[in-house]
Amino acid sequence: MGVEVSVGVKGVAGGDGPSAEERFEHWRDLVGRTRVCDATSAHVDSFTAQVRRVELGPVALLGTSFPSARFRRTERMVRQSDEELYHLTLLTAGGQALSRAGDQRETIGVGDLTIVDSSHPYDVRCFGAGDPGQERFGAAGVGVDLPASLLPVPPDRLRDLLGRRLSRREGTGALLAEFLLGLDRRAAALQPAETCRLGTVVVDLVGAWIAGELDAVNALPPDARQRTVVESVRAFVRHHLHDPGLTPPVVAAAHHISVSHLHRLFTRHSQGETLAAFIRGQRLRKAHRDLADPALRALSIQGVAARCGIPGASEFSRAFKAAYGLSPREHRQRALSGAARE
Repeated sequence: MGVEVSVGVKGVAGGDGPSAEERFEHWRDLVGRTRVCDATSAHVDSFTAQVRRVELGPVALLGTSFPSARFRRTERMVRQSDEELYHLTLLTAGGQALSRAGDQRETIGVGDLTIVDSSHPYDVRCFGAGDPGQERFGAAGVGVDLPASLLPVPPDRLRDLLGRRLSRREGTGALLAEFLLGLDRRAAALQPAETCRLGTVVVDLVGAWIAGELDAVNALPPDARQRTVVESVRAFVRHHLHDPGLTPPVVAAAHHISVSHLHRLFTRHSQGETLAAFIRGQRLRKAHRDLADPALRALSIQGVAARCGIPGASEFSRAFKAAYGLSPREHRQRALSGAARE
């Protein structure tokens, strides 16, 4: 079941809300549900943070922003209890200084991925932009906690990646990062029926990313490889909606597979939805959002359609009304008049 939590965004007028120390303890408790470590901060007396924790079957997604803090998992903690979890983090603001056993040290920046595990001690300092010693406010990230048993790569193969700075700029790393950021943005809207399926996708993408980093893609189960290809296809479609030439043959060529194979894969892993239907649906959803955006009110309806890869005005109007029960013009008028009243 998905859970969305926000902690201590602002103080409460009149002093009736939780104290800064209580907010810190609550935040530390939420983080510690899967990341069993000693979390400390120099800002306990003025602590404010945001936490979005979503359970996706056996996987936990954690989005959080907080003042500078330190997370330590000691040898003693490992001996006392090892949940055998991997902790993957995508840093979105600030920086990290990460120390592992054997005097291994790594500096992590915005956009980097890192992975540590509960079976080894670690020491992570998170800080705002600038010198780590300044302890400035502004660290933020999206993380995933998942059981080690779910990944197809054995722990001894994964050891070389632990605690390292890993780029999300290309390949499966970029796909994984985009997927996690999208999940974090949608956390409040996720339905219980979606969460387990999304957890499976997260595991597949993490597995494919790790296998790619270790040049061990063949270790992935066939179903996991197929689901990763389908997620890559979805991301490709979302990035190219503006192109009216976006068709299944173009998508297949970009992924170096045949059109027939693409159709079989996509339909199998999309509850029967065809790729063409997915492209059409994504275009209409984007148009629906853009028409309701006050920042785009000066753009003509035909211009909005063109931004979504639908150049034909009559085709767009028919498809939009069939999907939403309103013409594009009616939807825009209702949406923008409602925004003006607010």
